[in-house]
Amino acid sequence: MTDRRLWSYKEIAAHIGVQTDTVRTYRKHGMLPAPDLTEGGKPYWFADTIRTWVAERPGNRSRRGQKG
Repeated sequence: MTDRRLWSYKEIAAHIGVQTDTVRTYRKHGMLPAPDLTEGGKPYWFADTIRTWVAERPGNRSRRGQKG
């Protein structure tokens, strides 16, 4: 089942453990996937989009020490 909940900068920041402004900076520098939806000028991402991005991004802390 897919998670189609929409996340704003705030939810993304909470998910990865950074400040909201850090997520905004990621987007500004092209480090965040394109928004799945823009409403009222505000970007939103599906939770699954962000989870995939987190799993694939360089330096992902959750992958350190895992045996493959």
